[in-house]
Amino acid sequence: MMRYWRVLRLFWSTSIAAEMEYRANFLFASLSSLGGLAGALFGLSLFYQQGHQFGGWSWPEALIVLGIFTILQGVATSSFNANLNRIVQQVQEGTLDFVLLKPISSQFWLSARVFSPWGLTDIGFGLSVILYAGIQLGLPLWAYGLGLLPLGLGLVILYSLWFMLGATSIWFVKIYNVTEVLRGLVEAGRFPIVAYPAAYRVFFTFIVPVAFLTTIPAETLLGRVQWEWLLGSALLAVGLLWGSHIFWRFALRFYTSASS
Repeated sequence: MMRYWRVLRLFWSTSIAAEMEYRANFLFASLSSLGGLAGALFGLSLFYQQGHQFGGWSWPEALIVLGIFTILQGVATSSFNANLNRIVQQVQEGTLDFVLLKPISSQFWLSARVFSPWGLTDIGFGLSVILYAGIQLGLPLWAYGLGLLPLGLGLVILYSLWFMLGATSIWFVKIYNVTEVLRGLVEAGRFPIVAYPAAYRVFFTFIVPVAFLTTIPAETLLGRVQWEWLLGSALLAVGLLWGSHIFWRFALRFYTSASS
């Protein structure tokens, strides 16, 4: 385990050093994140005109859902986009061969090789939105810590789904649109799950588990989550993470290297 931590530190330090050569990107990333958040806030505010609420979710409570979504978006920008979308390129160019030859887990290498700091702005803005909403609601400090567990589980769920989609590039080389479809579906997590009709709620809970990414962490932070849902989130995260590992090993059986 310590060896993997050292490798991860080396990966991220070299990635950040390379990205810092283009420091103006941080300004553009900040402006882009701020513009995206402003648009999301404006869109959400349209639903709360004239006292309307999403199934009992007040404006500050809905802001917590949006803040959690913004944090997920930042993590996806910093890690998932930077790493998992490159699996397709590595399969196309044959450079996946060099990854498989390394004395380290290929899934770990593909998932953690690059870290882009430009997603940190989204994470910072998301935390700010959650803190602002928490102050409006008078949430105690321990509530924020309670929300960290389901947020971490949501990140594991999102990573596992993203990685399995990336792994399908071994059969279907050009799958960029598939990951974009996943990103589009995750966009539904901007709003509490009760904002959608019943059929969509079933879809975003049991088919594409968007509810486990944002709504359940928000309910946990607000102190009104049902523990059955929190347990289900943990089981889903562990199951999908284990499933992504098994699926990757299965996919490699069909991989034809560039040298063969």
